Amino acid sequence: MPRRATRGRRVPPRRSVAARVGAIGLCPVLLFSLLTGRWGISLILLALVLVVLSLGVLVHRVWTTHRREREGDVAWRREDAVARGGRRLADSGVDDMTGTAFEEFVADLCRRDGCTRVRRVGGARDDGVDITGLLPDGRSFVIQCKRYSQKRAIPGAAVRELIGALTHAGADVAVFVTTTRFTAHALETARANGVPVVHRDLLGHWCAGATLPALIALDGAGQGPTRRRGRTGG
Repeated sequence: MPRRATRGRRVPPRRSVAARVGAIGLCPVLLFSLLTGRWGISLILLALVLVVLSLGVLVHRVWTTHRREREGDVAWRREDAVARGGRRLADSGVDDMTGTAFEEFVADLCRRDGCTRVRRVGGARDDGVDITGLLPDGRSFVIQCKRYSQKRAIPGAAVRELIGALTHAGADVAVFVTTTRFTAHALETARANGVPVVHRDLLGHWCAGATLPALIALDGAGQGPTRRRGRTGG
């Protein structure tokens, strides 16, 4: 969140972590020197403090750089998978994404398909909605995303939560997107209430270039028997 500009007042620059740690380390050395008068020992202690401080700064910079590059690599892979149509679901790396990264991935797919005003709103208090936006035909939509292991299935309760969120948001369409499958009860609940679902197989087609409006029209078809679920996607 950008900071508000301050007028007529100079904001002092923040002290670096190294400067603060250095000041904390030097104070005891100077106090020891003043009390004992042993400046030779103080110089040795000062050198040790500087060495430890330098190593700490180096480790901190290496760790910060590594974290920044790792986060940038994850974002680049997500954007690249969306841009090139991801051939297979496994190529997109969705199974290694965090829940938030998966929501961003789905939001990028929506933008690729011509959806507008796409916004990720997922969080601790998302009320069952992770993404909002407008379809190419102007209808408003809400999306619930669940990045689950293939061993888990989406239950009917999760679909009912999205139905309630649709009513609360006043949107035209609610879509449930997941990396796994839906239970028979969940599919029945979704179809009875007009909620299109995008299970793992359809998510694979979406990554490969199918559009969101086309997936909505399929209405969860193609999940198939348990033994072959996920083959299409990845």
